[in-house]
Amino acid sequence: MKTVGKIFHKRSMRKAPLAGKTVLVRADYNVPMRDGVIQDDFRIRSSVPTIKRLLADGCKVVIISHLGRPDGKRVEEFSLEPAAQRLAELLEQEIRFVDDCIGPRVKMAIKRAPSKSVLMLENVRFYAEEEANDQDFARQIAEDSGAQYFVQDGFGVVHRAHASTEAITHFLPSVAGLLLEREYERIVGAMKQPRRPLVALLGGAKVSDKIQVINRLVKVADQIVIGGAMANTFLAHAGKPIGKSKAETDQDEVISGIYEAISRKVSAEFRDNFLVLPTDVAVAKAVDASQERRVIPVDEVAEDDLILDIGDASIERAAAALRRAHTVIWNGTLGMAEFPAFAHGSARAALELAEHPEIASIIGGGDTADFVLHWDARGGDSFTHVSTGGGASLELMAGEKLPGIEALLDA
Repeated sequence: MKTVGKIFHKRSMRKAPLAGKTVLVRADYNVPMRDGVIQDDFRIRSSVPTIKRLLADGCKVVIISHLGRPDGKRVEEFSLEPAAQRLAELLEQEIRFVDDCIGPRVKMAIKRAPSKSVLMLENVRFYAEEEANDQDFARQIAEDSGAQYFVQDGFGVVHRAHASTEAITHFLPSVAGLLLEREYERIVGAMKQPRRPLVALLGGAKVSDKIQVINRLVKVADQIVIGGAMANTFLAHAGKPIGKSKAETDQDEVISGIYEAISRKVSAEFRDNFLVLPTDVAVAKAVDASQERRVIPVDEVAEDDLILDIGDASIERAAAALRRAHTVIWNGTLGMAEFPAFAHGSARAALELAEHPEIASIIGGGDTADFVLHWDARGGDSFTHVSTGGGASLELMAGEKLPGIEALLDA
């Protein structure tokens, strides 16, 4: 990928006078938990470079985040204490955990902490004011933290205008953390300055969730490969049988518009080479782990079949498209990848990208990131960039302005 540092239009913490200061950091530690045990620490690991840089500069670091959807109530299962324990292990230093995010206990704990220490405050979503983007709540967080600067490093939440992402910037000089800056440069760089050919691999459930991204990719990509349940909607639009498969029945006008845009770009003659749909699919009679994979041409899907993955010939065509690419943007698994029998398409895509490190591979967050992180023995290092943000990465790919980024100081 071309160098894209100048694309990021906001001030980075690297250009801010933070040395020796108390710094409030918004991280995204909304990680999967089961019985108080973290199932995937990718987002916590991704925040470590920012925190280490601040500690090296002699800062006192105060971290705020959210976990789950406690709906403004104190719910023990959504406590951030396990995240604090995991971060302490990664940093190899003590983390002072405070069981609130505002109030006298917070103020006193931060005041007493020495420089080069890290404190983590309790889940900001224990207060309904957080999601309401409440100015007074944000002011109290800023005042009680004693911070002199705010560092936004929670990429997964910057598409939300919440108290700890947007309102907080009205009370503290606010800059981007290293993770946020990297996410922006990688994703926007791939869309604006890709090494060509640029191939987009799109899966997941709904066309309606990704219409803005698809429209943008029609303009900037050299080829788009469609899989997942999204492909079912396109196949149904083309008059193909999809049986009992998951699909959207109200997207015909949207898909017609997509095809019209493609025809304007590459002509109707090459439309099906530009937007590649499955020619065969893997089906089963039910959605469960006991089902065997059965591959059939798309024209032979029975009324009681469920399409759960792209078929073997379609996998080979997708793999060939990836090998020709110099930049790949992948958002959405290509099948029901939580079941090994229907993860073939997604696993082959991951393998092609991992085996060709010369390809700049940008993996969208959410289910796609979850899949490749569990697939990859190197924890995501086999790819150029695995995003920590689901909705945020989609909106950034679509060219939308994200409130948590726009609120930061300009470069």
